Amino acid sequence: MADEIHTTREPDGTTHTTTIVEREPRRGGGIGMLMLLVVVVIAGFFAFQFLGNEKAETGAITEAAQKVGDAAQDVGDAAQEAVK
Repeated sequence: MADEIHTTREPDGTTHTTTIVEREPRRGGGIGMLMLLVVVVIAGFFAFQFLGNEKAETGAITEAAQKVGDAAQDVGDAAQEAVK
């Protein structure tokens, strides 16, 4: 890393100083990409957990509705048998 200082003197006696600073390129991009990947994986995990819970809940409601329907059918059948 080398710094350069340039001084320019004008004919009227004024001076202008320019400093050039060279820096190494940053190499932190890999860590940022890794952190982004971890955040995406965690978000995906929670999204799939949420969707899995929705499917289980829907399945349980469907099963309960089917049982209620079966019970109503049994009551209807028993009522018809009682009338005979």
